[in-house]
Amino acid sequence: MKRTILALILALWLVAPVNSQTTTKVNSPARRAADNITAAQMKDYLSFIASDEMEGRDTPSRGLNTTAKFIATMLSRWNVKPAGDDGYFQKIVLRGTVPDADKSSLEINGQKFNLGDDVLRIAGMSETALSAPLVYGGDGWLIKSKNIDALAGVDIKGKIVVLYGNGMPSGFTLTPLPNGTARQDLTGQRGTDWADPATYARSKGAAGIIVIASDGAQSKWSAVKDFYSRGRFVVDKLTPATAPDNFAFPVIFVSQKVANTLFTGESVNPLQAGMSTGGSAAFEMSANKKVSLTVATKTETVMTQNVVGIIEGSDPVLKSEVVALGAHYDHIGMNPLASGDQINNGADDDGSGTTAILSIAEALSKAPKKPKRSVLFVWHCGEEKGLWGSDYFTSFPTVPLEKVVTQLNIDMIGRTKKTGDTNPLNKELSGANEIYVIGSKMMSAQLGSLSEAVNNSYLKLTFDYRYDAPNDPNNFYGRSDHYNYAKKGVPIIFYFDGVHEDYHRPGDEVSKIDFDKMQRVTRTVFLTMWELSDLKARPVIDKQLPAERMKR
Repeated sequence: MKRTILALILALWLVAPVNSQTTTKVNSPARRAADNITAAQMKDYLSFIASDEMEGRDTPSRGLNTTAKFIATMLSRWNVKPAGDDGYFQKIVLRGTVPDADKSSLEINGQKFNLGDDVLRIAGMSETALSAPLVYGGDGWLIKSKNIDALAGVDIKGKIVVLYGNGMPSGFTLTPLPNGTARQDLTGQRGTDWADPATYARSKGAAGIIVIASDGAQSKWSAVKDFYSRGRFVVDKLTPATAPDNFAFPVIFVSQKVANTLFTGESVNPLQAGMSTGGSAAFEMSANKKVSLTVATKTETVMTQNVVGIIEGSDPVLKSEVVALGAHYDHIGMNPLASGDQINNGADDDGSGTTAILSIAEALSKAPKKPKRSVLFVWHCGEEKGLWGSDYFTSFPTVPLEKVVTQLNIDMIGRTKKTGDTNPLNKELSGANEIYVIGSKMMSAQLGSLSEAVNNSYLKLTFDYRYDAPNDPNNFYGRSDHYNYAKKGVPIIFYFDGVHEDYHRPGDEVSKIDFDKMQRVTRTVFLTMWELSDLKARPVIDKQLPAERMKR
């Protein structure tokens, strides 16, 4: 009987947090340090990080580099130890393809149009001249819920599809959504129940796409030219030089001068007929029209960086292990084609996480007593491009990955759903005392228990675990930087406030941030970090990730 009781006590000790009551006690060193994380402090930092001067922190961009230097400067001021391969920076080489104007052109019945003047590359390449029949495809959209099928009644296989929409292209699509539709109408499976113009045309076998500038785009041609002259980059060391071009399907953007030449001799010119809503407007263009398209590219390389710092632990043995905290400091940059505000400031996504980790680093650096394990801080670049920075760090870690006992990822913790908000885009936004906690129980029962115990003995946030479901259609588990750590066997916790009306839009600004909520969440993460740092043994991994969570 005594052996049975002893075994039970030992089992409970293995899965239960050890010091949570001590860590969160009012006068504990951890609690005193956490109290130094304030809403005013975070508002100060975020007002710089998400300012217009940072130009949306695209990867790569000068705004991102400036933000990296700001973070590094603060770490240096607080005597946080550099942990990159170049001081605080982990340098990353990006390899890109940029348009080659000298080798690219569009020719229509012998009339030549050069790249830049009237023709811009959106994506893809056709080093050899592409000659194919033309089909006009309206705005190109398929939205079954609204009975919209812009390509109905025409065969586009092997043909170049000409598209025209009454508005600006964006990162989301080549032409705006048809009049009377919104993103919430895009229900069901992409490619089957709905499809953006590029996806739909490719699925039906098109050889390429020509997008005609709307009046608004034509009036901003110099900005449009600058936007589409940018390179398409990949992480050099993570992408073989022989890898196929994911943008091999050529898509070009043309001026209205080119459009008028395209439609010379046709029964209808959509620029004059107002046929910008797709659907029945689709028709096959004259078979006598000779069109030749060449879209050439050349390679260039640019540098970007993760920002990495470390605070050594106080225990002479345990300090060789680390608790990692991370956030992505990039966003989606500027859209000069947008009407009105063109800067996507990314205050919540992920200026809030960037600021939270910065505030944690400051509070820990100034704490008279340090936790037992070391604490690693990584600000990842390129998350918005496909988790580039975390993929690079976990592939080429500057700290041995086997020494990382847990990774805590903060990606969007600054927005709150207001009482009475009926906007469907804010349906899943968390409340003032709520936060989505993802992955804490997926690999380690002990980690999940520790996370809850710290919260329950401290600020008592409402932890919402709905996105832990293996069949979560949003797959948030695979959409932020923690994913690359989990793939390598590191247990993680991901803190997230939920998508909202300003997600990836210019409205994601500092003025809409709930800094009191940010303070509560950040202090909770801080004490969770400290608790993990002081554990006698690292959290036991006793679960295998569901197969659905190993995919992005």
